[in-house]
Amino acid sequence: MGQVIVTVNGHPYTMQCHDGEEDHLTELAQLLDTEVKQIRSSVGQVGDIRLLLMAGLIIADRLSDSLKKIEDLQDRLNGVPLGGEDLAATERALEDKVSERLIAAATRLEELARSEPKPVDTASRGSS
Repeated sequence: MGQVIVTVNGHPYTMQCHDGEEDHLTELAQLLDTEVKQIRSSVGQVGDIRLLLMAGLIIADRLSDSLKKIEDLQDRLNGVPLGGEDLAATERALEDKVSERLIAAATRLEELARSEPKPVDTASRGSS
């Protein structure tokens, strides 16, 4: 277990965390301390518990808004066509259409190649 001493509102707190998470825990404590300082500058010193509660609620509100935005974006992405399996199915359908048209064109070219050109009768043109 890792151990970190963080400072919030001027008070040191010894915190334990999983190994390797020390920097992240320090960053979170700094985020909380920044909120506490902003609240304290706005409303004054109203006690550590109340400051921490207010800061926690502000951070929770931001988290809630962020989660809602993520959910909305996921809903929008779910409605976007051509994702994953849809894209593969569309690709196969396009390949099938191109193949059909190429086969039809090849068949038509073969028919044209098999047909004998008819000679033009130049004599009958001039005699009329």
